Amino acid sequence: MEAVLFQGPGKPLLASKVAVPTPGPGQLLLAVKACGVCRTDLHLFDGEVAVNALPRILGHQIVATVEAVGPGVEDPPPLGSRVGVPWLGWTCGSCRFCKKGRENLCEEARFTGKDLDGGYAAYTVADRRFCLPLPDRYGDLEVAPLLCAGLIGYRALRFCGEAERIGLYGFGASAHIIAQVIAQEGREAYAFTRAGDDAAQRLALELGCRWAGASTQRPPKPLEAAILFAPVGPLVVEALQSVEPAGTVVCAGIHMSDIPSFPYRLLWEERAVRSVANLTREDGHAFLELAGRLQIETRVNPYPLADLERALEDLRRGAFSGSAVIAIA
Repeated sequence: MEAVLFQGPGKPLLASKVAVPTPGPGQLLLAVKACGVCRTDLHLFDGEVAVNALPRILGHQIVATVEAVGPGVEDPPPLGSRVGVPWLGWTCGSCRFCKKGRENLCEEARFTGKDLDGGYAAYTVADRRFCLPLPDRYGDLEVAPLLCAGLIGYRALRFCGEAERIGLYGFGASAHIIAQVIAQEGREAYAFTRAGDDAAQRLALELGCRWAGASTQRPPKPLEAAILFAPVGPLVVEALQSVEPAGTVVCAGIHMSDIPSFPYRLLWEERAVRSVANLTREDGHAFLELAGRLQIETRVNPYPLADLERALEDLRRGAFSGSAVIAIA
């Protein structure tokens, strides 16, 4: 089958022919239709997040159809049915975090496209328990960004509690989805972008944000919460200056540059800073069920598999608004 292999940081991606994988116990063989490009892929590509076993097939926003079922699969989906495969690909089920319902922090967790081969290939295998049903209203390309950009944004939004005014720092794949959820729930989203990024600010307003401006600006009203999607540590300080007392700043990325020191007065009055790590299957089912009820428009920029490295570089440069998706079939 066609696949693109990650050979290690600083090395080019390698388009290659590899054997079609065979599903093991509890696994499904999946024919990949599309795979969303995530900033986490860029962190892996750059060596900011380690991949221990190389070569590896990256990609963890996988839209696929079921081609074959491995031994011991409970409740197998019908052949030909469509499923989604997210970042969290396997957990032990027995560690202290799994037992507490926090499998996103599993001590033995394996992640799709990092510890397990992912979706930048014609076929992949995945643990049936971590394959999610997808809402029918979205096409293959359009649904792919929901599987990480949407899911991580949804988990971050949950940690904002009942906040009515929510700032979104970095208006890319995640923010352009979650802004619509916030608006359709009757709350207010405020978008913060790079200075001069008029295209992202226009998109934010089109998708229901009440205001859009540069990340160094103050919003017209104090925020009750803020979510940082941009992996830029100094934005934590900017966000703290924009949230009111008892406000929460949620850091949604898997990697971020260092947070500079800041005066205690910015944290005082019961403001909080917290991170989001990975996702749970509960998050996946809840968000995708919600997405099936809401009208979420994903702005998709399609690339062929052969242009994966260009898609990553375009993501790095901020060359598009919305999400990049690799079209496999």
